[in-house]
Amino acid sequence: MPEARAGRIQIQGVGKRFGNQQVLDHIDLSIDPGKVTVILGPSGSGKSTLLRTINHLEKIDSGHITIDGEYVGYRRKGDLLFELTEREILKRRIDVGFVFQNFNLFPHLTAWENIAEAPLAHKRWSRLQARDKADGCPRQLSGGQQQRVAIGRALALDPKVLLFDEPTSALD
Repeated sequence: MPEARAGRIQIQGVGKRFGNQQVLDHIDLSIDPGKVTVILGPSGSGKSTLLRTINHLEKIDSGHITIDGEYVGYRRKGDLLFELTEREILKRRIDVGFVFQNFNLFPHLTAWENIAEAPLAHKRWSRLQARDKADGCPRQLSGGQQQRVAIGRALALDPKVLLFDEPTSALD
């Protein structure tokens, strides 16, 4: 695999608070490309928050996160970090697939449309390439089927990094 597609994650000194609650406190973690890493802990210990910071769905209060040396959600100018625009964040986010604990499927789109939305928008697929997908809406699918659609959606962009927040919790 070329280094440009590697997916090395570096988390350094990351902190995150919600009000007075310190959820992440100086987290340091390095994950090599191709490695499977499991984050275990009790409910409310910050596992989901940490995953959400890796693709900038949650902003961090301190430290930084990089994927293959590129800052997540920020750009460096000298010694300072500046937050990227929403457009730049979305563009970089295509390298990070995320399977949410509660699916986060678009209820108005079919299973095929949920999977194909991002690859079509980012011109990774043509409509013809995407046509072999299923046509069921999320409300017509079991929890396990919705989870499989969410996994398919995360894989559809062929991301460098895949984040799973309790991906097997609803599988039947």
